Amino acid sequence: MAEFTAESQDTRALLRGIGWMLLTGFCFVGVTGIVRYLGSDMPAIEAAFIRYAAGTVMIAPMLVRTCRAGMSRDTARLFALRGLVHGGGVMLWFYAMARIPIAEVTAIGYSSPIYVTILAALFLGERMHLRRIAAVMAAFVGVLLILRPGISEISNGHLAQLGAAPLFAVSYILAKQLSGRADPSAIVAMLSIGCTIVLLPGAIAQWRQPTWEEIGWLTLTAAVATTGHYTMTRAYRAAPITVTQPVTFLQLVWAALLGIVLFGEPVNLFVILGGAVIIASATYISHREYVAARRPITPDPTATKV
Repeated sequence: MAEFTAESQDTRALLRGIGWMLLTGFCFVGVTGIVRYLGSDMPAIEAAFIRYAAGTVMIAPMLVRTCRAGMSRDTARLFALRGLVHGGGVMLWFYAMARIPIAEVTAIGYSSPIYVTILAALFLGERMHLRRIAAVMAAFVGVLLILRPGISEISNGHLAQLGAAPLFAVSYILAKQLSGRADPSAIVAMLSIGCTIVLLPGAIAQWRQPTWEEIGWLTLTAAVATTGHYTMTRAYRAAPITVTQPVTFLQLVWAALLGIVLFGEPVNLFVILGGAVIIASATYISHREYVAARRPITPDPTATKV
């Protein structure tokens, strides 16, 4: 009976994780839909600035707690570097969203975990085994399926999203380093204020007076994106990443449907196929990391001796 109860609890936890990740997908697709709706009339850097400025106002209580707690100079440098890198990625993402189909932006964005794997090997000393290298290569094949260079035209929007993916990967690596130095709420709060500061000069340089409707939509974007990050955290807490990661593929399906229904974007099977290859590769890498994290480590025999 006890075993049955434990098994039922595990099943419920897995279902909760899947449910939270489904909500995460809806939130992030909602964000892409809003940004796509706003179009390219507003400069990308201005739109990104307003979104993060609104987000900073929403999480003001977190900022107050962070300021009271204080931080070391090295931690402050990491926060500043992450704000700079992530701000650049957000600006490129806003630019891409206004110019290429939602499904293509979403599919290319799935390549970020692949860059995380490469950067972790280069800068964090993590080993790149043969299977992981093969998964990375397969992911880049997926990117080529989406772009089809020489067959399909590669626009500035595609190049912007290709540039955004590794920047978001660097941001993730920095967040990983900060996780041992600061509280998670402080990391979220400092990212918001960091991006706001980084985007401010460019927003001023390209500023055009936004309408109240645009401000309203971008404020809604900040709220939906914050909700998405919250539901994603709940998903990772409820179930292993190997369970939740494949669910993110549905986000590409929702994005394609949104583009078809609201914006008349054609279905591109190469985008779906390439996205599936990238997600499969990212899921495999996540699975290997999960297995490695659970593997017991045998201590050096001399380490237990007095």
